[in-house]
Amino acid sequence: MQNKLENLAQLMRDEQRRLLEDAAESGRIPAGNALQRIAYLELNIAAIENILIEEK
Repeated sequence: MQNKLENLAQLMRDEQRRLLEDAAESGRIPAGNALQRIAYLELNIAAIENILIEEK
């Protein structure tokens, strides 16, 4: 299960990074839905990391 959670967290980090890089390239603050996706990804990444820490 740990490997699956780590893989999921990495997929989320990659997507979050892509969204942030898109925003940086545009030179503007991203639209509200993009900001929400970035924030939701961050919350979910943190939740997965907390689960992984608890399992160690």
